[in-house]
Amino acid sequence: MWFHDWPGFFGQNLDAYQDVLKNSSNPSRDGHFNTMTKDKDSTVRSFHFVYIVTLIFGTIIQFSDESEFVVDMSKLGLTHVPKDLPPETKVLDLSQNYISELHLSNVSFLSGLKVLRLSHNRIQCLDVSIFKFNQDLEYLDLSHNRLQKVSCHPIMSLKHLDLSFNDFDALPICKEFGNLTQLNFLGLSATKFQQLDLLPIAHLHLSCILLDLEGYYMKENEKESLQILNTKELHLVFHPDSFFSVQVNISVNSLRCLQLTNIKLNDDNCQVLLKFLTELTRGPNLLNFTLNHVETTWKCLIRAFQFLWPKPIEYLNIYNLTIVESIDEEDFTYQKTTLKALKMEHVINRVFLFSQTALYTVFSEMNIVMLTISDTFFVHMLCPQVPSTFKFLNFTQNVFTDSVFQNCNTLARLETLILQKNKLKDLFKVGLMTKDMLSLEILDVSWNSLEYDRHDENCIWVGSIVVLDLSSNILSDSVFRCLPPRVKVLDLHNNRIRSIPKDVTSLEALQELNVAFNFLAHLPGCGTFSSLSLLIIDYNSISNPSADFFQSCQKIRSLKAGNNPFQCTCELRDFIQGIGQVPSEVVEDWPDSYKCDYPESYKGTALKDFHVSQLSCNTALLIVTIGVTGLLVAVTVTVLCIYLDLPWYLRMLCQWTQTRRRARNVPLAELQRTLQFHAFISYSEHDSAWVKNELVPCLEKEDIKICLHERNFVPGKSIVENIINCIEKSYKSIFVLSPNFVQSEWCHYELYFAHHNLFHEGSNNLILILLEPIPQNSIPGKYHKLRALMAQRTYLEWPKEKSKHGLFWANIRAAFNMKLTLITENNDIPT
Repeated sequence: MWFHDWPGFFGQNLDAYQDVLKNSSNPSRDGHFNTMTKDKDSTVRSFHFVYIVTLIFGTIIQFSDESEFVVDMSKLGLTHVPKDLPPETKVLDLSQNYISELHLSNVSFLSGLKVLRLSHNRIQCLDVSIFKFNQDLEYLDLSHNRLQKVSCHPIMSLKHLDLSFNDFDALPICKEFGNLTQLNFLGLSATKFQQLDLLPIAHLHLSCILLDLEGYYMKENEKESLQILNTKELHLVFHPDSFFSVQVNISVNSLRCLQLTNIKLNDDNCQVLLKFLTELTRGPNLLNFTLNHVETTWKCLIRAFQFLWPKPIEYLNIYNLTIVESIDEEDFTYQKTTLKALKMEHVINRVFLFSQTALYTVFSEMNIVMLTISDTFFVHMLCPQVPSTFKFLNFTQNVFTDSVFQNCNTLARLETLILQKNKLKDLFKVGLMTKDMLSLEILDVSWNSLEYDRHDENCIWVGSIVVLDLSSNILSDSVFRCLPPRVKVLDLHNNRIRSIPKDVTSLEALQELNVAFNFLAHLPGCGTFSSLSLLIIDYNSISNPSADFFQSCQKIRSLKAGNNPFQCTCELRDFIQGIGQVPSEVVEDWPDSYKCDYPESYKGTALKDFHVSQLSCNTALLIVTIGVTGLLVAVTVTVLCIYLDLPWYLRMLCQWTQTRRRARNVPLAELQRTLQFHAFISYSEHDSAWVKNELVPCLEKEDIKICLHERNFVPGKSIVENIINCIEKSYKSIFVLSPNFVQSEWCHYELYFAHHNLFHEGSNNLILILLEPIPQNSIPGKYHKLRALMAQRTYLEWPKEKSKHGLFWANIRAAFNMKLTLITENNDIPT
């Protein structure tokens, strides 16, 4: 876009204006390659330069980190300026409201105010002195109000003042305006002129003057004149519904850009426009001429072209053109011209029956460098009849078909061809179209319906193409077999590509590749593209990118692979590690656009936060780790078993289990028994003399029936089974503890089973008699149960003094504090 819709551009869209300035100085790819739109020809750069310079000629508002002090109160239906504005406000937007008055108190407290937008309100009168306390005010927009009078006051910091589209009778210029030395842009309205109306500002060097002439009228037989000094750009806006009739003689010094908006012409008043332009286009500095919102006949348009062809203009732009009445063949002389570029955008043809040759020949034979005809719905363009001077052709958004420029050998100088948004369908024919365009370097055929299915024919391309845009078509994997051999920049985004063939051998020169928005499942290696330095592959179906991508693509300087459905598994781990090993600027949008999609537990997790251990991803290492761990556990268990004599306890538990199982096989009548003994005595054979001479006689004297192994064990049964039976048939179990007891394994068996029975029966049936002291360290480690019993339970110690024996026996008798019904084979034995 160039300068069309300039009133809205300056008067209503400050934000857009700033964005354009920023984008002009900071170009970016925006999903495409910057080289796709970069013109390599110096004339094309000049074309863009004039555009940018013209924008800069408007007020340049420099915004710093104070952007937080922007107050936007537009479109709120306000009838007055709010009183509760923050005093630190820098930018205030009150446009498109119903404010009718401004007072000193409305803005005096905003000492730091720089930008004030009051366009599209109902203000009728303005005293500029209300801004005397706003010493930093740079931008003041009062366009599209009802102003009829302005009382002046110098605002020394003002750079942009827009008073256009108001109800002034004469130009609102006063001598105080001559002090606005920083003023760049000035917008004015008037219904009549006097030659010296602008004399007070004649010494100022303005970048742009906007004159609103919608309400201008001229008395009959009277011709007015206006001298405008020292402005680089002049924009005149006329009434949109009236035929052009302005006959003001306007002269401008050092004018470089001229724009006329709202031009309505027919064959009768066409000469009025040309006469009006005679003085304006006289200067040698005029480089850029723009017509916006034009309605004209074809004949008048050709006359305007013929008038402008010998002028010093280099860039001619026509936006929103409507052709009416008829299109007939007109004579046009392509004399020598300084015109470099013609741009026509958004052309409406209201003539339905016409000669296409008459229409297309005018443009195809032009002797200029650049031609842009976009958004016109032209169905064709003729091949020039003689070798053409065209270096740049842009036919965006027309309805060209595959037949355009076929067998055309007169475009040998063409360097850039843009056929975006047309009706092209066959990629093979597109390649064939270029075969005689020997200088063609940039080709843009994006946003068509291109496909390639001629596998039996080799594509023919001119060998000079280095930049090719095939984006937004319906191309599949086969496109890689029909590409220019020397292409360096290739844009294939938004197609139907599912894989990149590995046997492609003709793209060694490719440096930049964009395959975003396709259906690719894998990151391509660089074996096919040995020179690749930039790859855009985001928004595909890549789940497990190759871990060796960065090793394969040593020349890669930029990778954009985000927004893919990454599966956060072990296979992704090496790729993430590879990203960490390259410079941060190589992987674009990292880490924000790289997130897990599967498994569900990791969905939405950034790849940089996905961590999985080496052990879980390396099968061999996992097996070794499990084996070593199992071995360590086995060794540990073995050592513990040996230290704690676990086999002995397991053996005892086995014996106990077997005995209990055999007991379950005994009939119920036999199991229903009563106790037969008061006590079972366990002792070491070395202590048998004390047991038989002291303990047993004393107890049996008290009618306590004793079970001893030498007289009560049943022959034929195992020792373990006899021990268990004696313990179960005895009310108490007496253990005579001594160092000899500790050394007897059978004694320990008896203690083990008695203690087990203690928990099984839930009774308190153990009596411990310490015959001789047992040093704690003399008890073997495997007898930890004996250690525990001696530490936890009360035992009776056999006193050496005879005087204490009576108390000892009394305690023994007290332990048997119940009467038992002992059953013999046939008779009860009373206690």
